[in-house]
Amino acid sequence: MAKTSKIAKNEQRKVIVARWATKRLELKKALVDINGTDESREAARVGLQKLPRDASPVRVRNRDAVDGRPRGHLSNFGISRVRFREMAHRGELPGITKSSW
Repeated sequence: MAKTSKIAKNEQRKVIVARWATKRLELKKALVDINGTDESREAARVGLQKLPRDASPVRVRNRDAVDGRPRGHLSNFGISRVRFREMAHRGELPGITKSSW
């Protein structure tokens, strides 16, 4: 189980990313606009740099939905590989069977 503070910090990052998403998108569009002037592109670059660090979606960590484990995350299920294996053995994941060959 991950530290509660790490899980809470990650949730706070998700909120910050959502809050700044529209502003970030506008600045990104202005940055790559071929019709824009050099000054407008420079202003967009500076604007992006002034945004909070946690406004970047790259900083959000994928974590296990149950216990917050940060590694071995299976995005299709939203859980870690360890939790996936436990749940699959107990039959809690429909359509998942243990393979053997």
